[in-house]
Amino acid sequence: MPATRVHLVRHGEVHNPDRVLYGRLPGFGLSELGTQMAAASASAWHDAGVDVRRIVASPLQRTQESARPWAALYGLEVALDERLIEPTNRYEGQPPGFTKRSLGRPAEWPWIANPFRPSWGEAYESIANRMLAAVATAWESVDDGDVVLVSHQLPIWMVHRRLVGEHLWHDPRQRRCDLSSITTLERVPATPTGRFTEVGYADPAERLRAAAIDEGAV
Repeated sequence: MPATRVHLVRHGEVHNPDRVLYGRLPGFGLSELGTQMAAASASAWHDAGVDVRRIVASPLQRTQESARPWAALYGLEVALDERLIEPTNRYEGQPPGFTKRSLGRPAEWPWIANPFRPSWGEAYESIANRMLAAVATAWESVDDGDVVLVSHQLPIWMVHRRLVGEHLWHDPRQRRCDLSSITTLERVPATPTGRFTEVGYADPAERLRAAAIDEGAV
């Protein structure tokens, strides 16, 4: 038998004092609060008796750090999967308001020419495809139990929108994918392709989020 469920876990708050878009930039690990968030997420599932058999993370520092409490509680190693990584973005290292600033920079106009793709980074379609491929691999990677995939807000949101049949372009302010949240998927065996469906969303770190200042996701 393959897995029972796959859980998409967003990383905790990042230490980002300059409030920049960190994207794939190195050196952006969790803040102290972010570490607490990651622990709250892992503890919620462990205390509920969820049978996690495998843990996989994006190769970026913040996701690997967010996977550690899961690994410690379940006694598992953390595997890495490049397909879970944050998308590329031309605005990495810039503070908020970067797309508006591009209006006054003719050299950057091609970056904002097509927000539906989007033209400033990896295409939404590409993000959704690689994430669902990683989910399918995770599903087949165990004989029973659940798999945890630690990733980033936009990749997880692309999976959500693909599975519920919504267009991939969207307003980033409307994403329901909070820090250290857990989006749960199951496979529908009755469908010809065995497609995945979203069956749950949990926010174990909600009580901690009032103190969060992280603004580096887009």
